[in-house]
Amino acid sequence: MTDTSQTELHANETTHPAATAPDTPAARAPRRAWVALAVLMLPVLLVSVDNTVLSFALPAIALDLAPTAAQQLWIIDAYPLVLAGLLVAMGSAGDRFGRRRMLLIGSVGFAVLSIVAAFAPTAEALIASRAALGFFGAMLMPSTLSLLRTVFVEREQRRLAIAIWASGFAAGSALGPLVGGVLIEHFHWGSVFLLAVPVLVPLLILVPLLIPESRDPAPGRIDIPSTLLSLAAMVPVVFGIKSLATEGVSGFGIQAIVFGLFCALWFVRRQLKSRSPMLDVRLFRQGSFGGAVLVNLFSVIALVGFLYFVSQHLQLIAGLSPVAAGLALLPGLVAMIIAGLAVVPIARRVRPRVLVPIALLLSAGGYAVIAFFATADSIAPVVIAFVMLGVGIGAAETVSNELILSSAPPEKAGAASAVSETAYELGAVLGTAVLGSILAAHYSAAIVLPTELTAAQAAKASETLAGAATVAEQLPAAIGEQLAASAALAFDEGVVITSLIGVALMVAAAVVAVLALRNPKGAAAHE
Repeated sequence: MTDTSQTELHANETTHPAATAPDTPAARAPRRAWVALAVLMLPVLLVSVDNTVLSFALPAIALDLAPTAAQQLWIIDAYPLVLAGLLVAMGSAGDRFGRRRMLLIGSVGFAVLSIVAAFAPTAEALIASRAALGFFGAMLMPSTLSLLRTVFVEREQRRLAIAIWASGFAAGSALGPLVGGVLIEHFHWGSVFLLAVPVLVPLLILVPLLIPESRDPAPGRIDIPSTLLSLAAMVPVVFGIKSLATEGVSGFGIQAIVFGLFCALWFVRRQLKSRSPMLDVRLFRQGSFGGAVLVNLFSVIALVGFLYFVSQHLQLIAGLSPVAAGLALLPGLVAMIIAGLAVVPIARRVRPRVLVPIALLLSAGGYAVIAFFATADSIAPVVIAFVMLGVGIGAAETVSNELILSSAPPEKAGAASAVSETAYELGAVLGTAVLGSILAAHYSAAIVLPTELTAAQAAKASETLAGAATVAEQLPAAIGEQLAASAALAFDEGVVITSLIGVALMVAAAVVAVLALRNPKGAAAHE
């Protein structure tokens, strides 16, 4: 390899991996690189926790701020939506201006906006704060994965480093409910945002000491129109999906989706014509790259969608405390971490087109457990289902992330890693936009409201499960129990439908893996 960023990263080391072949002993990462990996895991854990911690805090937020069903979904989605729309642009900016610099700027902004979100007085203010958090969060993630690509030159070490990174991402997503449960049980819901401050302070101290600057020696220009087009593609599509699910088939929802798809095609056309594209869409012509991105997308849709409805089921229907509900998901968290690391030696011997589909079908089985065996008062099926889902997604994400990163030239590591993370964040958006909206639509249509309710109470109870729980507490015991039972039944019927969709998503991802991951050898071109 001759990448100048490699020389920058190892300028203070006794050997220079950039000048050696990746498989030689000199190319092996120094001990300092593993310490740097530990530091880079801090923003990974933070951003991934922030994606799912809010799902567990949602019942408390709903009781305090009384958001509508649409606002409740936007509270979850505003952050990953903006994050997904800006990841590629921020990855390119890191390639140009310095990945460490972007990491530090993003850390400061994320900490400040986390404090603002913690004390949001209304649902609208919280949505705006979450969107602003997405802007700075987009600066954090491409820097972490792209720095791994330049620090770890030897492929086996890089595969292990990426496995740790992917496990940290998956662990953070699964850890969110547990952390959220502990915080919500003892503190105000804003504490889930204040969590960012003690994590980012040591990051700001250690990154300048341990991680040298890294950048693309020949970066492309900052493409503002492409950035705006990427946002114009994502926001209308997500808004249209929510509109169709909550308000039925309407011209406005369909028009929003059509407009978003038009902007997406315009974005792709612009990248193909550009001499220095923000996103090299030609990479998708390589089966291992495009297939791995789709596997990431489908996997995260399934994971985030699962956490969205399970967090509400465990607290508002099964009656668990936030901490107990978080502990119910702890085995799945542990399984996800173990699977992400254990798959590394297996991946040396088993082809991705075999290994990844097996993992995804196991995740499909987890959703099937929820669809066919979970009941209102049962906890064991939820625990078993999340363990199966965690093992499958943990293994699939590690392999697919390594394929994505290995497919790109080292000097484009920021942009390539941004593609991987964009798939993750877009999956997080669609997990709640699609599965959450379908669940909300079924709930509103299926709930049977007692005739004694006022118009305001009926509207609130039919909007969300948390709204029904609030109204039920205000009613006489018999009527309140009737409303709570009807709400629980309507919600869990919707869970069955969304679980079957989750099964279909995982099977579809497995089929994509079989068809697209046939020739991962192309990734070696950039070794």
